[in-house]
Amino acid sequence: MTRSRTQALADQLAAVTLRGLPYIPDGIKRVLLAGRSITLDGNTLDSTLQLMLAGQQALGLDGLVGDDDVVAARTRLELLAESFRKRLPVSAVTDLEVAGGEGPIPARHYRADEPGAPLLVFYHGGGQVIGSIDTHDDLCREICRAGRLHVLSVDYRLAPEHKAPASSQDAYAAYLWAREHAAELGADPQRIAVGGDSAGANLAAVVSLRTRDERQEPPALQLLLYPVTDYQGQTRSRTLFARGFFLTKRDIDWFDERFLGGADVDAADPRVSPLLAEDLSRLAPALVVTAGFDPLRDEGRRYAEAMRRAGVLVDYREYGSLVHGFANFFPLGGGSATATAEFISALRAHLTHAG
Repeated sequence: MTRSRTQALADQLAAVTLRGLPYIPDGIKRVLLAGRSITLDGNTLDSTLQLMLAGQQALGLDGLVGDDDVVAARTRLELLAESFRKRLPVSAVTDLEVAGGEGPIPARHYRADEPGAPLLVFYHGGGQVIGSIDTHDDLCREICRAGRLHVLSVDYRLAPEHKAPASSQDAYAAYLWAREHAAELGADPQRIAVGGDSAGANLAAVVSLRTRDERQEPPALQLLLYPVTDYQGQTRSRTLFARGFFLTKRDIDWFDERFLGGADVDAADPRVSPLLAEDLSRLAPALVVTAGFDPLRDEGRRYAEAMRRAGVLVDYREYGSLVHGFANFFPLGGGSATATAEFISALRAHLTHAG
């Protein structure tokens, strides 16, 4: 059997395992884990996530990218997302296009039941290389449903076909489009937030900086879920969690090379590394969320601290028992579901008092 076929079979078996996880009682999970817990840097890993990771590792899987083929890596994430997708009901879901400087940008609008509700412009994660509006469909539905918010999910251009800063250009164009068309979507034009997870959170942070620098109306809030903030950073968490906790050092290096290798900007440029911006003052208020078992934990912390020092209002929340990507794992239950419910509630509260 070829390596690609072996990899595909392992991915399919992992998908079957994930579909069953929500139905396993906590007591059975502990039995399956033989009573062993993982404690590192003062945090104990959530048992649901520990079982998920153990299942993947038993199949020879570690991390998001199994080989150097971009198409295969994208397909792998799509399969993972599809394996436990709920397709939660919301008022309406509409695929559309928003105007961008380099042509139309695909997007998906999730309509809130509440008239004049706030709007979140959402950028999916995936290292600027993989991921799509489909891989993050359930998360956007949950934000819309539980947060009673409109969500506009943006399918920005990906590397390596489109190197940095193409993704942030699309992200900024989508935000400006949302400001102009919010009322048509049924949303409140005065309460438009930007947000995303991982690489998507990076884009939300960069959009917030650019609105200030170009004197555009700032977002009402920036939601930064375990953000990438420093592409040249070498933090303690990147070393501690280099392997075994869903996002690996190999993944990060693989993404960075495809995103920045041969690009017009380098890793030290604030247009991709917002933590390195000289001035972080006068930015939109921020809700920053990190995970205890995440290589990106420390740069998320540092960005929250740097914004606070610059006078920005920051609500910082760290979920010590969770891994990178936990917001997408909320359908599995456990700590991921609890944390996702909490940050969506906080997002709603912040936007209720904005404007």
